[in-house]
Amino acid sequence: MPRYDFRCRSCGDTFEVSRPMARSADPAACPQGHEDTVRLLSTVAVGGTQQGPAGGGAGGGGGGCCGGGCCG
Repeated sequence: MPRYDFRCRSCGDTFEVSRPMARSADPAACPQGHEDTVRLLSTVAVGGTQQGPAGGGAGGGGGGCCGGGCCG
């Protein structure tokens, strides 16, 4: 289930709320009970490793410019 970040305008607390995407725009009360909150813009980080260009490139054995060996 997605998590959404909110900030309370009354006390400044930042908190997360887990809810279905269909309810992403619903308001959320702060843990201190305040109702004046705003949803924050979240960023998504995708982990992984970079292994160079697709197709192998120089010395990678990928078959040249198109990666399939069609370039003679």
